[in-house]
Amino acid sequence: MPTIAQEKATAPGINRRSRRTRIALRDALAAEIQATGDLSQVTVTAVTDRADVTRRTFYSHYRDIPDLVRCIEDEALEEMRPYVARISETTLDQLKVALDKFQPCPGATEFLTYFKKNGAYLAALLGDGGDPGFSKRLSEMVREQAHDRVAEGFIVPHANVLIDYYLTFVISAEVGVLVRWLSTGMREPVGIVARMMTAMLFVRPGDLYGRPIGFDIPSIAPQFVSERKELLNGQDN
Repeated sequence: MPTIAQEKATAPGINRRSRRTRIALRDALAAEIQATGDLSQVTVTAVTDRADVTRRTFYSHYRDIPDLVRCIEDEALEEMRPYVARISETTLDQLKVALDKFQPCPGATEFLTYFKKNGAYLAALLGDGGDPGFSKRLSEMVREQAHDRVAEGFIVPHANVLIDYYLTFVISAEVGVLVRWLSTGMREPVGIVARMMTAMLFVRPGDLYGRPIGFDIPSIAPQFVSERKELLNGQDN
């Protein structure tokens, strides 16, 4: 099935009506999630009534509510992918310049602008009453885009394990901030949130209390790898 964006770009006439219908169903789904507070309680009847379309029209586009949710999420993730790729291309030198000037990472403002523009339904799906799997899918898409870039030039021995956990930590934190912003009504301006999310990656807890805590990761990593190997060998025995 073509996405809403594809229909908009390629098809006049009947596809314009189809596009309007699918947008109406998407927005109605979001409104029902907000109204019920629980995606699992949303019904086809409630969505079609709110969208002012017939059940027959709904079923000409989607099999059921989970299919509607999946199609919305699939399209959103594809639309987000270029923004994430742009952020992933950022070099450490560019990051340093951004941090020195308290500016956002290149591409971050555009990414958050996308969320602001589509916040009505993205907030519903990513929020507490939405689809728990959507946040996971978003995190996995970001990991897919960022992994190879993050691994470039990594100086820590046996980096694969550390990269995996490091990415898990960073992505979960950034997605968590993003979801928090959406679920609280996106009160803070895009530019502020973009700068904040960039800076937070480099804030150490002690920095917030005037007691910076630093440690030498290249020196600690071999100990981590050695202890991990010993533990794994012990489990094998």
